[in-house]
Amino acid sequence: MNYQAFVVSETPSGEFISEIKQKDVNELPQGDLLIKVSHSSVNFKDALSFSGNKGVTQSYPHTPGIDAAGEVIESSSKEFPVGCKVLVTGYDLGMNTSGGFGEYIRVPASWVIKRRDDLSPELAMAWGTAGLTAALCVDKLISQSNLSDKPIVVTGSSGGVGSIAIRLLVKLGFDVHGVTSKSSQVEEIKKLDASKVYLLDEFLDDSKRPMLKPEFSAAIDVAGGNVLETLLKKVDYQGAIACCGLVASPKLVTSVFPFILRDISLLGVDSVELPLQRKQAMWDKIANEWSLDNLLTECKIIRKEELSSVMTDMLAGKTSGRYILAH
Repeated sequence: MNYQAFVVSETPSGEFISEIKQKDVNELPQGDLLIKVSHSSVNFKDALSFSGNKGVTQSYPHTPGIDAAGEVIESSSKEFPVGCKVLVTGYDLGMNTSGGFGEYIRVPASWVIKRRDDLSPELAMAWGTAGLTAALCVDKLISQSNLSDKPIVVTGSSGGVGSIAIRLLVKLGFDVHGVTSKSSQVEEIKKLDASKVYLLDEFLDDSKRPMLKPEFSAAIDVAGGNVLETLLKKVDYQGAIACCGLVASPKLVTSVFPFILRDISLLGVDSVELPLQRKQAMWDKIANEWSLDNLLTECKIIRKEELSSVMTDMLAGKTSGRYILAH
């Protein structure tokens, strides 16, 4: 059976090129389930794979796409019969296993959860890995920290994780501030009901002081580096920071003072290798009490022909919000 896939290849000179190719499902890796993909989403990790980043994808030709929503076509698993509506996010999908930018994927049943009827494939991909990560960050903050009445601040506010985190926190009744490096996105972030938006340059603290006046009850950080260092100085007593990214840098230069004098918690958040039971529970919460009105209408739905330009812009920091691929 033939299908179309967005394929990235490495040339003999070391360049990476992309094209839409006809593939055969027999070329897919072994797995318990063959899934016909209806929708995927575009994430920064997909853009890294597209660019040839060997830390994400080791071998090319390759089809990126770390998220997929679709229907089981062939199955050796009793839990997922033919016709079952499913979601796959994380694990090795789209990294070294052919991903959701192809019309079919074949994966182990241990990577798959059932998609609820009240969560359309389009809406599931509007959330995608970015939204799941945002929800996990919010869940950790409200369950593992003692939040004061100060605002919660979210970095990378124009991106997928940041924008959904702001919307979710506002829905739950929190006062939320945003941080962005893009002056062109300040008004868009305010439309998410963030009460204040900082430009990154004015937010950062480059002093050598170990702590600053506490401004925030908690934070969600996608950046790492000097952004996370600044957040640690500004979070209130017994607050917490959910750390889920390294857009600025994987390095962190800080001191123990915020931890031992303000009892701050630094909470790591991973959505890739998350146990399947935990992942299913979070998706159930997303479909129910944490559902976000109008999220889908604010996403950009694209076709395979647009993937290359979208990911090029994403790598250059020129995108905002969420992109959904419709096959």
